[in-house]
Amino acid sequence: MTDTGTDTDTVTQRLRSGTRAWHEALESTGFAAAMLAGTLPLDRYVGQLAAYRVVLSALEAELASATCPSVASVWSPDLVKLPLVERDLHHFAATQGAIPDPGPAAEEFAAEIRRTAATEPRELLGFLYVLEGSTLGAMFLCRYVTEAYRLTDGNGASYYGSGDRTRWAALAERLDRALGEPAVQEQVLAAAERAYRHIALISGELSAGLGAPTPEPVQPAVSP
Repeated sequence: MTDTGTDTDTVTQRLRSGTRAWHEALESTGFAAAMLAGTLPLDRYVGQLAAYRVVLSALEAELASATCPSVASVWSPDLVKLPLVERDLHHFAATQGAIPDPGPAAEEFAAEIRRTAATEPRELLGFLYVLEGSTLGAMFLCRYVTEAYRLTDGNGASYYGSGDRTRWAALAERLDRALGEPAVQEQVLAAAERAYRHIALISGELSAGLGAPTPEPVQPAVSP
């Protein structure tokens, strides 16, 4: 596991620095490049939504039912994203027909979420950090999506348009309060890295034929 933080960093600062290489690697995928270029096939965009439906269904269900005090103090109903993904998929089912299968990588991520909930529920917060953080990036990408697929009135872009910096700041504050112990922070950081690996596999499936391999981050130096 990588960790470029210091003992005085908050958990969200450690999560940000410890996963930066993964974040940058995902930006180099064929999926990301095609989206920025406005050439991403619609079925790949809808395929990502279908994959995230599987992942969010598992994650949000486990977070909502967790009895772990740390999870209960961080999770909030305003973080729910599954209905937004469902709304987008309903739009495309009505306008385009069949929805692509989510692919095995999404199912593998969902299975890990359920295993983690049963063994180390606090690590679910590392998954939450990554998935909620991805909506901030989606805020930037939303205009590319709406222009490429001529989406109007938010139809088909509910999930990509769901990022909220105020909500993110509140989540970060709760994470910092709940995860003060260094050993727990290490666990949550490791979980965030696992989440990024799963998302990389999903992106790899969606990038097939678009000219870029599944991302592998360049690992930063490990702090002593």
